[in-house]
Amino acid sequence: MAAYYRFISRDIDESGVSVAHYEPLLPAQGAWNAHEQHMAPATGVLCAELEAFQPRSDLRIGRVGLDILGLIPLQPFTITTKVLRPGKTIELIEATMASNGRACIVARAWRMQISDTSAIAGVEDRAIAQPAKMEDWTGMKQWAGGFIESMQFKTDAARRAGRGVVWMNNDLDMVEGQATSSFVHLMGMVDTANGIVPRATPGEWAFPNLDLHIDLLRLPQGQWLGLDTCQQYGSDGIGLTSSVLHDEVGVFGRSEQILTLRPMA
Repeated sequence: MAAYYRFISRDIDESGVSVAHYEPLLPAQGAWNAHEQHMAPATGVLCAELEAFQPRSDLRIGRVGLDILGLIPLQPFTITTKVLRPGKTIELIEATMASNGRACIVARAWRMQISDTSAIAGVEDRAIAQPAKMEDWTGMKQWAGGFIESMQFKTDAARRAGRGVVWMNNDLDMVEGQATSSFVHLMGMVDTANGIVPRATPGEWAFPNLDLHIDLLRLPQGQWLGLDTCQQYGSDGIGLTSSVLHDEVGVFGRSEQILTLRPMA
């Protein structure tokens, strides 16, 4: 099966810090520039490292916050993962992607204590139609790059500039030769939210996100990611893409992306 990344090697020092070496493959290619990685699979491979790092059965990842420090080269890179704040009931871990001696993305994940709260569980976000009830959508072909080419999309007639529901999936492993969990598979598509209901025309305006923050009510399941997304632009060069995250079971969380708005030459 094709994949987004190839694992090369891993070093773990005496303090437990892990340094993994990777090579991006063509499906990881970005939409804005041919020589960069797309943030979506980059999020996926970072989440794979966070998921695998010193796992604990009493905690799960409840929040992932990723800050994009600059262009993510379509070149070999490392991911350095470590504990920032150990604890019995909450724990903060960090994974940093670096290429050519420069950090590209810093991802921090809160692991949180799990317990049975089913007696008070409840969700207020609206349900959306399942992917089987939506039509195949080719509108994402306005975006270039290997990542978008690797994806399949579904939507309905209600989708418009600024608001809509889009389901997405892909048939690739995140890392060549390694099983991909539902968590990694779905986290590796969330960043696509910024391109599914654009208020501006790509090519006339650039609106890249500087970050991606994901809050998880529960761990996602399955293969299809549903995004109920709203994109808003301010009047002074800053925008916001907000999404309610769905799998085929229902709502599992939310994501936010802050945007810098720029007219293109």
